Amino acid sequence: MPAVVSTENIALLIDADNAPAAKIGVIIAELASYGVVNIRRAYGNWKKPELGKWEEALQEFAIQPMQHFDLVKGKNASDMALLIEAMDILYTKSVGTFCLVSSDCDFTPLALRLRAEGRQVIGFGDRRAPQPFVNSCTRFLYLDEPDAGKNAASPSAPPNANGLKSDTRLMNMLRNAVTAHMGDEGWAPLGGVGNHLSNQGSFDQRNYGFAKLSELFNAIDCFEVRRESNGSGTICSVRKRPKKGAG
Repeated sequence: MPAVVSTENIALLIDADNAPAAKIGVIIAELASYGVVNIRRAYGNWKKPELGKWEEALQEFAIQPMQHFDLVKGKNASDMALLIEAMDILYTKSVGTFCLVSSDCDFTPLALRLRAEGRQVIGFGDRRAPQPFVNSCTRFLYLDEPDAGKNAASPSAPPNANGLKSDTRLMNMLRNAVTAHMGDEGWAPLGGVGNHLSNQGSFDQRNYGFAKLSELFNAIDCFEVRRESNGSGTICSVRKRPKKGAG
């Protein structure tokens, strides 16, 4: 009988050869907003001197090191071990969210399979991570920015409006999300827009340098952001800026 899946249970699987030990605290802090990281494993050939910097992180954050020797010179076996154990966890443990820490494109099929089984996949890596792997995750956060420890994965300086507008993929995602949730006057609740963006792909506004989604919309002059008080709090809405001369 398959295990009952809990969305609050998280499996953290780290490709130690392709992940920075210095950022593990950032990763754990981010995952705390999703649930409890019950499974914590890091894969690698721990006899390699290059992985020595992981020793302190493994102990501090109670991460289990999984030893896998290099079977062929120049090719490690830890990637395949991580994949196999991820599938074991999928079918035997009550895990609803998988966190894959790597910048290796080899994990793209794994992320796609986990999502096909209804699991959430949170990816962490650096800017060299191939786009197919980034896109295969539910959400992907970059770790190689100067201020990554401050906002979980945000660049030190947000790009300007022209830089954002030149990103065709981003602009299409934003426009589609607003269109899907807008009312008669064109205003769309920001909460619904944010959920729509998350469902479209591995979107996170922090990867564009903004702590809040409203700040991202504010930075692009193609949109307007409105805040209204309803007595119990503030409701934030966004709409596409009407063209000049439009009614």
